[in-house]
Amino acid sequence: MKKDVLIIGAGGVAQVVAHKCAQNNDVLGEIHIASRTLSKCEAILESVREKGAMKVEGVLKAHQVDAMDTAAVAQLIRDTGAQIVINVGSAFVNMYVLDACIETGAAYIDTAIHEDPAKICETPPWYANYEWKKRDLCAEKGVTAILGAGFDPGVVNAFARFAIDQMDEVKSIDIVDINAGSHGKYFATNFDPEINFREFTGTVYYWEDQQWKETSMFASGRDWDLPVVGTQRAYQSGHDEVHSLSANYPQADVRFWMGFGEHYINVFTVLQSLGLLSEQPVKTAEGLEVVPLKVVKAVLPDPSSLAPEYTGKTCIGDLVKGTKDGEEVEMFVYNVADHKDAYTEVGSQGISYTAGVPPVAAAMLVASGEWDAKTMKNVEELDPKPFFTILDDIGLPTRVKDAKGDRPWNA
Repeated sequence: MKKDVLIIGAGGVAQVVAHKCAQNNDVLGEIHIASRTLSKCEAILESVREKGAMKVEGVLKAHQVDAMDTAAVAQLIRDTGAQIVINVGSAFVNMYVLDACIETGAAYIDTAIHEDPAKICETPPWYANYEWKKRDLCAEKGVTAILGAGFDPGVVNAFARFAIDQMDEVKSIDIVDINAGSHGKYFATNFDPEINFREFTGTVYYWEDQQWKETSMFASGRDWDLPVVGTQRAYQSGHDEVHSLSANYPQADVRFWMGFGEHYINVFTVLQSLGLLSEQPVKTAEGLEVVPLKVVKAVLPDPSSLAPEYTGKTCIGDLVKGTKDGEEVEMFVYNVADHKDAYTEVGSQGISYTAGVPPVAAAMLVASGEWDAKTMKNVEELDPKPFFTILDDIGLPTRVKDAKGDRPWNA
C-alpha cells in the first residue's frame, strides 16, 4: 500500500532523499518537500525531473514552512495528506516536527538527535534529553517514530544489531567512519558546518565498563585497516548512536571513531583557539551582535557545492566483538560508497548520499508495515535484515568481514 511522503529540509541530504523517494514512488506515492526557502525545494525537485528519477508518474510538489512552527508543520501534513514525514532539516527542528507528527498521526523518521542551539554536548544519554521524553506518548497514540535512521546514526545501529544477533554475548561495538575522498577545497565540511563543529567542540562521551567516560576531541586516535580505503587514522568522537546503543546493550563498550586528516585538525584547532567555533553571541566594535560559529558557517563552502569535484570513497562500519559457543569472535559489518557515483546518480556527494538513502529505506519499510512499529524506536530495536535488503537494492550494499572472509551480508 502506497504511503505519501513529506520531506522536511532542502540541503544536500534532502536532495538525496527526494531522488530516492522519486525512484521508489510506486511504494511511497506522492512526494512533497518543504523548508523555509521555497526556491531551494523547487531546485531539488527540478533536479529530480532532470534525472528522470520518477519511477511512475505522480505528484512532486514543493512547499514553504518554518519547521520550528509545530502548528504550521501539522497543517502542512494535513494539507498534503502525508502519512510519513522524513525530517532531514537541521537537528534544531526535530522536536517541533516530531510534535507535529504526534498531533496528526503521521509516521516520523529523522537522522540525528535534536539539539538546542544554546547548548553543546549535554549530559548523556542525549536521546533522553529530548526524543525519548515523547516515547510513551508515541506508544499511547500509536505513532511510529524511527530515530536516527541515517547512516551514522542509523545503518551503523543496524550493523551492530545484525552482528550481535549472531553472538551469544557482545563485548564491544566500535563504529568507524572514514571519508577517504577529496573535495579539492582548502577547507570545508561535508555537512552543515554549524552541526559539524558542534559535534567536536564539546566533551567526547563514550560507554565503557558499563559507565559513561569522557575524553576530549583528537585526544584518542588509532589506525584502522579497512576494506577498499586501506589504513586510515580515526579519532574517538562523541556521536548520537553511542547513546542509544549503550542503553540497548549496556554490557558492551560502545565507541565512535571518525577519520580526520592533519589539515582538518590544524584548521579546526586554530578556529577553536580563536573562539570562532563558539555558539555564544559576541559584540563587534560596531555594536553588532554575532554568533562566531554562524559567521564561520557563512564563509565556508555550502556542503552541497562540493559534489561536482568530489572524488574517492567512504568506508563506514562496525567492529563488533563478543563470544559464540564459548569462543571469542569478531565481525566487521560495513559499506563502501563512491562520491562520483553518488553525484552521477543524484547530484550529491557521498556523505549526503550515505545519510539520505537510509531514511528512504526506512520509509519504505514503514509503508510495507515491517517497520510500522506504532511507537518510538531506535534503529537497533528493529529487524535489520529487511533494511539491508532494501539498502542493497537502492544503493548502499552491506558487507561482512569475519573469520569466514569478506562477503555480502546475506551470502
